[in-house]
Amino acid sequence: MTKPIVDLLVASMATPVLEVDALHVAYGKVEALHGATLKVGAGQIVTVIGPNGAGKSTMLNAIAGAMPHNGGARGKVRLLGHDLQGVPIEARVARGMSLVPEKRELFASMSVADNLLLGSYRRYKAREKGYADQLSVVYDLFPRLQERRHQQAGTLSGGERQMLAVGRALMAKPQLLMLDEPSLGLAPLIVKEIFHIIVRLKQTGVAILLVEQNARAALQVADYAYVLETGDMVMEGRADQLASDPKVVAAYLGLAKKTV
Repeated sequence: MTKPIVDLLVASMATPVLEVDALHVAYGKVEALHGATLKVGAGQIVTVIGPNGAGKSTMLNAIAGAMPHNGGARGKVRLLGHDLQGVPIEARVARGMSLVPEKRELFASMSVADNLLLGSYRRYKAREKGYADQLSVVYDLFPRLQERRHQQAGTLSGGERQMLAVGRALMAKPQLLMLDEPSLGLAPLIVKEIFHIIVRLKQTGVAILLVEQNARAALQVADYAYVLETGDMVMEGRADQLASDPKVVAAYLGLAKKTV
């Protein structure tokens, strides 16, 4: 048996980093997510694309544990094979899950370095040795953050704030990194830079779940993709295949110029 076939068999038998099965989320009597199902494997970039209001951010918040069960979140979420039902946000982070929210939620009056160190607070609290060592990894990925490490986060540009939000999440050494609209509000050149960094993140071995309205950029960097429309997963497949699917081209790609 040749090595590539062996590698494929090993990959197929490995436990996915994230498994979501029949995830429903409702706000009162209005259901925003209708049985979403997806998987993310180790070292994979999986993207969920779709129009604004499709339920993409709602799905991420539910996976992260930010949706109260009395608010209507139900379904199975597994991280490395472990069921996360009833597990609070902090414990999900401790188990290897990090979310970079759409609004970034930085501490504007604190320095770049202090924002990053806050990302490793759980590891510090657990008295994990070398909890600050991840700083060198983050600074290698984002040299601009090292240059601005003493600068207040609130004075950074939009692209730099996005880099800081991702860097802070990486300080927790996650096995799953979830990115909610990382290109939102950024200039095209900065979007290109952010997506190149996402590809570099994949090379570190972290699994990435990318929610993004910029379908062209997302499909260019992803391995696998899902299309979410009005709460329903309507399509899925290899990212390169969906990028050439006539329905996806017509609805999301059109004649827009390449971003990445």
